[in-house]
Amino acid sequence: MTPQERKLWYLFLRHYPVKIYKQRIIDEYIVDFYCHAARLVIEIDGAQHYTEEGVAADRARTRVLEGYGLLVVRFSNSAVDTNFNTVCDQIERTIKERIQDAQNDQL
Repeated sequence: MTPQERKLWYLFLRHYPVKIYKQRIIDEYIVDFYCHAARLVIEIDGAQHYTEEGVAADRARTRVLEGYGLLVVRFSNSAVDTNFNTVCDQIERTIKERIQDAQNDQL
């Protein structure tokens, strides 16, 4: 894990009340973090993700993951470093919304 992934894991995700997995294999990809209950993939992106090739690869990867009904959210390393609480708040809000939507769909 990168320093930013470790920070997010140890300071927020590891003890989150909904189970979140780190470094999970989905199809041919290893995602940074995965929350099954929310059908959510969380990716922390370094500089290589912002090159032309990186953007194209991430776009293809996201299409595959979305094919499984997953939502992929991405944060830059910089966002984790400089806006950690905002990143955590957005993750929490997304998890709660996705779980609530799934429960409403079952009614």
